[in-house]
Amino acid sequence: MEAPVAISDSDILATVSAYLERYADDTLLLSEPLGLLSQGKGFASRRNFVMHVTASALLVRNGEILLIDHLAYGIPLQPGGHLEPADATLIDAALRELTEETGVDPRQVFPASPIPVYVEYGLVPPRPEKNEPAHHHLDIGYAFMTNADVGRIQESEVGGAAWYPLAAAERLVGTRIARAVSVPVRTG
Repeated sequence: MEAPVAISDSDILATVSAYLERYADDTLLLSEPLGLLSQGKGFASRRNFVMHVTASALLVRNGEILLIDHLAYGIPLQPGGHLEPADATLIDAALRELTEETGVDPRQVFPASPIPVYVEYGLVPPRPEKNEPAHHHLDIGYAFMTNADVGRIQESEVGGAAWYPLAAAERLVGTRIARAVSVPVRTG
């Protein structure tokens, strides 16, 4: 049995609402997951196959973005993954996934903003080897900054990690990448 995740549906809803205050153009795209979140059905749990939340990190260094070779999907992606019981906040989950998958020293990683730079709702194909049917992810992505380099990668999930210029990262992953380098940086 899966241990409960500390992050609640109301925490997730508050984060998505703050995101939509900054990026109001995404309101229509997120109407379905917003409706689901308002029902409060445990969407932090990866065993919720209506939808569950994942957290991702867009790590920026000198204008470049760190992408991983995601073994399960066979494509380059930003580091990220499922929420875990020890995650206190969504941004903590994103930072944990980043450091687990890439070995980047977390003491050298700084959030660019407490508000996510993207929220994406998408269908995930079935993974019979994990007893997972097709389901939706609500991926909440945060921008981080660093001067550090990649450390030891998580070889069970990641085939490699590399820094990409913005244009190349956008071609591989999508336009959401641009927000990581243009997000208003938090001060203080």
